[in-house]
Amino acid sequence: MKRTDQTRNLTLWRLRWQIRLTWAGLLAERIVRAFWPVWSILLAVYAGLALGLTERLPQVWFNGLGIAAAVLALGFAVRGLRGLRLPSRAQAMARLDATLPGRPLAALTDTQAIGSGEVWQAHVARMSDRAAKARAPVPDVRLNARDPYALRYTALLLALVALGFGSTGRLAGIAGVGPQGAQALAVGPVWEGWVRPPGYTGKPALYLNDITAEGLELPQGSRVILRFYGEAGALGVDESVSGAPLEQTAAQGAEFTVERHGRIEITGPNGRGWDIGVLRDLPPTIAATATPEREADGRMKLPFTASDDYGVVAGRAQIALDLPEVDRRHGLAAAPEPREPVVLDLPLPFTGSRTEIMETLLDDLSKHPFANLPVQIRLSAEDAPGQSGEAEPLATILPGKRFFDPLAAAVAEARRDILWTAENAVRAAQILRAVTHLPENFIRNERAFLRLRVAIRQLEGAMTPELRDQLSDELWEIALLMEQGDLASALERLKRAQDRLDEAMKNGASESEIAELMQELRDALDNYMRQLAQEADRAPDQQMSDMQGMQMTGDQLQQLLDKLQELMEQGRMAEAQELMEMLRQLMENMQVTQGQGGQGDGQGRMRDLADTLREQQGLSDEAFRDMQEGMDRNMGRQPGSQGEQGQGEQGEGEGEQGRGGQGQGREGAEGGEGQGGERGLADRQRDLRNRLRALGQAEMPGEGSERGQAGRQALDRAGRAMEGAEQALRDGDTPRALDRQAEAMEALREGMREFGEAMAEERRERGGDGPGEQFGEGDPRGQRDPLGRDPSGRNLRGPTEGGPLADGEDPYRRALDLLQELRRRSGDLGRSEDERDYLRRLLDQF
Repeated sequence: MKRTDQTRNLTLWRLRWQIRLTWAGLLAERIVRAFWPVWSILLAVYAGLALGLTERLPQVWFNGLGIAAAVLALGFAVRGLRGLRLPSRAQAMARLDATLPGRPLAALTDTQAIGSGEVWQAHVARMSDRAAKARAPVPDVRLNARDPYALRYTALLLALVALGFGSTGRLAGIAGVGPQGAQALAVGPVWEGWVRPPGYTGKPALYLNDITAEGLELPQGSRVILRFYGEAGALGVDESVSGAPLEQTAAQGAEFTVERHGRIEITGPNGRGWDIGVLRDLPPTIAATATPEREADGRMKLPFTASDDYGVVAGRAQIALDLPEVDRRHGLAAAPEPREPVVLDLPLPFTGSRTEIMETLLDDLSKHPFANLPVQIRLSAEDAPGQSGEAEPLATILPGKRFFDPLAAAVAEARRDILWTAENAVRAAQILRAVTHLPENFIRNERAFLRLRVAIRQLEGAMTPELRDQLSDELWEIALLMEQGDLASALERLKRAQDRLDEAMKNGASESEIAELMQELRDALDNYMRQLAQEADRAPDQQMSDMQGMQMTGDQLQQLLDKLQELMEQGRMAEAQELMEMLRQLMENMQVTQGQGGQGDGQGRMRDLADTLREQQGLSDEAFRDMQEGMDRNMGRQPGSQGEQGQGEQGEGEGEQGRGGQGQGREGAEGGEGQGGERGLADRQRDLRNRLRALGQAEMPGEGSERGQAGRQALDRAGRAMEGAEQALRDGDTPRALDRQAEAMEALREGMREFGEAMAEERRERGGDGPGEQFGEGDPRGQRDPLGRDPSGRNLRGPTEGGPLADGEDPYRRALDLLQELRRRSGDLGRSEDERDYLRRLLDQF
């Protein structure tokens, strides 16, 4: 037993400091819970005084708040003292024991009731080992339940703000409040002073009472505020920093602005003085870091830098015409109409410091009259006080869009001339008429040509400022249309890309423009090669000619383009132009025999419509045959017993011409027992409708005219009828599908008639335009063959125009029937090779 007591006492002695720390933690918890309102009130009072509450509140309010704060603090202090109880050593041991497993401290204080002494000694030893690991717990001073609104944290935050931005010297002003304060003021006057720098500097205000230095450096424009308390006239101020007469009221103090070096001195009892140095606000500086660059799309790119000691708030770029540097020839020889300079806002960073700025002005001035003319660019920056700094004028050519198509460049130049002065309108019209003479040689976009002819007529009339602005916009769109084109033909796109790149190399285009045009050439070449492959698949009997018998693959063409780009990057433009000419000749030789007339003109569109009508007729015939075969099977007759062979030959002939998926749909009709075949026909009807929709989105003859609008409406009706036929085929309703297919064919024929009339009207209109007569000129009777046909193959007039087929059946239907018969016979393997070759040559004409 003696040994057990020694172990217990030794363990408790070793834990004496842990028990004392636990007791101190319990005492801290009780003090915090009892007196937290008291120090919260004291912190709030300190914050109010340090932040100048005595200066902003009337004396009555200040006295009332002071008394209320004192009463509250005293009340909470009394309540805390009455509720405070010191913790006992037993409570400390219980708190420490609760942190240990098995409560070993309580076990050490127990006495043995029963059992052997050896067991008890082992138990005490084990509990002693556990107790040796005891450590004082952290006090729990959380007050969330007692302070649910966190008022203690609010008071602490106010105190920290007052400590950082307030002044402890203001606490002395408490002595001047109330009767006792008045008695204290009788001893001597009191003053207070503040310096408030301008807001844009970002510098904090200064409390002069806390400043012990004799000299101060203040930003220019700082506001000095002095307040005097006590006998009137006891305190005064002398200053030489404002440069203006001082407005001073002895009872209140003075206010003035620091504008120059000098001294501020408070005269009278307890007065002080400071030597003031002024930090001048320097004007901002700005400069262009490079000459303006032209982006590939014609936008101007001008990098610049700007700086200011406190930050730039605004920047502008003023662009004025440099008239002495303009080459006053041709359309620029006349006196220009006055135009205001262009003013652009410079881009500034939204976030971060604006003391040092490196930005780039990016704007599109391609349509402005100053584009591609000598200008002077003046950059200016402004800071918060309103000071401005300007850069040296930058003389340069204002970047604008460059047109590499010769006709587009001529239209853009004519637009520039009429914007220079309205007197150039007649001259611009004459030039445009001259450059559009024999337009079929170089104009690739008929729509742009027609719009240009209208613009020329307007230029020749009376010119007003409103009409001039309208015409400038129209000529700009025409130039873009001629430059970029509305080219549906891959070959035309390829030629246009070659022409633009060749022109860019001759005119010394920028690297970005060369790169863009090079990519355009690559894309056009890829598209053209894909079309060649599709044509070869569609017509295996037609061969693609090569250059001098040399076959070139797509990889070899890409290597040729890579070499061309390498030469241009190295600046070897002469060699690059020779390689470009070789590529041009190669592309001219690599053409498919069929369809060289292009699909972008009105004749190509009409041929596409004719093919669509032919395929719709074939699809309708096949649906009718499927319906007949179903009826024969229901009546017990063998399908194909009557007239099947002739239809089969016709179907075979049509298949030779590559109608999309028709053979597959036919096999589905024969092997699908009705329903499966109808679904195959429905898919083909859907493909045909999609083709018509794509055709309707392209440019058609008579665009914008009444005939052209009527033709598009007819195409829309045909599309809706095809959609109804497709749905009927999917539903297994073949009779209804045949009705909708008939409606589609009738609408297609009507659309072809309207577009043919529109083409004829366009030819008649262009026939009287003088220089432009040969572009799609009319077909005088003297140039037709004895049957009234146009030898050039461009006779698309409808029956209402008095053509050779005006009377009798529909000429378009008759022409399609003849064309279908020619194709059927050309695909007949039983005919001689000479006859089939002749038939193919006939087909090439159509």
